[in-house]
Amino acid sequence: MNFSVRQISRPWVPAVAGYASLTIGLLDIFRAVAPGFGRSKVVAWSDVLPGIVTTVARASSLVVGILLVMIAHGLRRRKARAWRAVVILLPVSATVAFIHLRHPATAVISLVILAALLVNRREFYALSDPRSRWRALWNLLALGTFSLGLGYLIVSLRPRVIVGDPGVLDRLEEVALGLVGIEGPVTFTMERVGDLVYFSLLALGTVTAVTTVYLLLRPERPAARLTDEDERRLRLLLDRHGERDSLGYFALRRDKSVLFSPSGKAAIAYRVVSGVMLASGDPIGDIEAWPAAIKVFMAEARRHAWVPAVIGCGETGGEVWTREAGLSALEIGDEAVVEVADFTLEGRAMRNVRQMANRTERAGYTCLVRRVADLPEEEKERIRSASATWRGAETERGFSMALGRFGDPADPDCVVVTAHRQGQIRAVLHYVPWGPHGISLDLMRRDRDADPGLNELLIVKTLQAAPGMGITQVSLNFAMFRAALARGERLGAGPVLRAWRGLLVFLSHWFQIESLYRFNAKFRPIWEPRFVVYPTARDLPRIGVSALQAEAFIKTPEAWRPQDSSVGRKRGTRVTGLLSNTHPKSVELSLECAMWRRL
Repeated sequence: MNFSVRQISRPWVPAVAGYASLTIGLLDIFRAVAPGFGRSKVVAWSDVLPGIVTTVARASSLVVGILLVMIAHGLRRRKARAWRAVVILLPVSATVAFIHLRHPATAVISLVILAALLVNRREFYALSDPRSRWRALWNLLALGTFSLGLGYLIVSLRPRVIVGDPGVLDRLEEVALGLVGIEGPVTFTMERVGDLVYFSLLALGTVTAVTTVYLLLRPERPAARLTDEDERRLRLLLDRHGERDSLGYFALRRDKSVLFSPSGKAAIAYRVVSGVMLASGDPIGDIEAWPAAIKVFMAEARRHAWVPAVIGCGETGGEVWTREAGLSALEIGDEAVVEVADFTLEGRAMRNVRQMANRTERAGYTCLVRRVADLPEEEKERIRSASATWRGAETERGFSMALGRFGDPADPDCVVVTAHRQGQIRAVLHYVPWGPHGISLDLMRRDRDADPGLNELLIVKTLQAAPGMGITQVSLNFAMFRAALARGERLGAGPVLRAWRGLLVFLSHWFQIESLYRFNAKFRPIWEPRFVVYPTARDLPRIGVSALQAEAFIKTPEAWRPQDSSVGRKRGTRVTGLLSNTHPKSVELSLECAMWRRL
């Protein structure tokens, strides 16, 4: 998609509009919930600010306040629908101010802000989910009808305390007005009952209004899908430039979307989760074309008001992202890469690996290292079945470093390593291609009853068989905060670094941070730093939650659901096993270790 957003001439306008809406909304909320606030000096001047509540009924401050706060977020994100909502609300506010003649300044300020928004309407271009427009309408109709019906029952529940005998229309009027916080024609003899009815109706109206506005302003959630044409173009780029990044092949996950540079020489695979446009790894293709692909990516993010983010990019990719997109980078760990030519089991440093591998082999385990293309279909099915049995959780996890399928005819160059004992498959490693001479770990699982040391044996056999397969580099697991753990234990480490390492070691009792680093370090790897790239520090929590959702550690009602065959017969996974039976190489690269014992 070659969409470009024009140079923004007044970037402060959406921020000012958003914070103005937020301020007015908070004042309205305080007016409703804070006793005595209505008599404070703040209200004396806040009544001058534009807001329907201040001129009609203070009782409905809570509803409108919440709506203004929600709209404020949309304004700051340049949402076109938020702009339209404010443009509608401000004339109404001005009209009511003129009618009630309470504060003429309110109408003037409303019209001034309206004029400013109209003049700067081009600053509010971000699209919302086109499907949510109809969902918002149906929500308003369905929930509004339900609220009217339930409200009617609430009003009619205690007929003995109702003054007179109001008819059906009067009671419906009471409900309709009560939903927006205005007292209607029905009067109750008991003040306590009247208050209960009033606040019950107000609560129903609040829920209806808030859910409708949320659906109307929610971020677009496009269905991530890698088309056949996109996959073909990506494979051509990987054939030419796949050796640049060990994570490049994971761009072929079919639950990702892809954007290409105008020249088609570079591409970025991504998925949108909760308003965050998540890319993983470095851009694919010619490094000279990366800036153009990044510009397309950022334009698409601005167009929809998505937060742009990258998880797991390398140092070169991080430098290009920060330079071209004006983003910031944070190192979150290191990838363990073993140079096959330098690997040996000899020497004191490799004694632990050597002993564990030999002990496991003497226990009767044998290993086979093969290309997926060389596996008969029956063998593939046996591996799929065994892997699904060993999976520690029903949900397949993975996004940034997982392919999410096994045995697909489109992946003949993948490498599978199986451990056998007494004719049964007891463990599986699956690697994806990393250029013409490398492989990158995708999946590692083993039988829960298998002997300790089986993972070490599998990796050793992989490295020993690699030269005969033309493989010179093997990418293993990702170690979270590896640098802090390594530097914090060195002589002369400062108190801050030692304290940080101490915290990580303490957390490792539950999250296996240190144990993963120690496991990787056994194979004497080269440590390649990986980064998360983000716009501002305040976006990091949101990006972290979105990454957890993408990796399926947090499931939402509208979470993506796999649909075609892969390991465990589900698409969209990345599960490996190290100290547990399903140990990801890098699950979400922000808090990945937190769930490993629970997988």
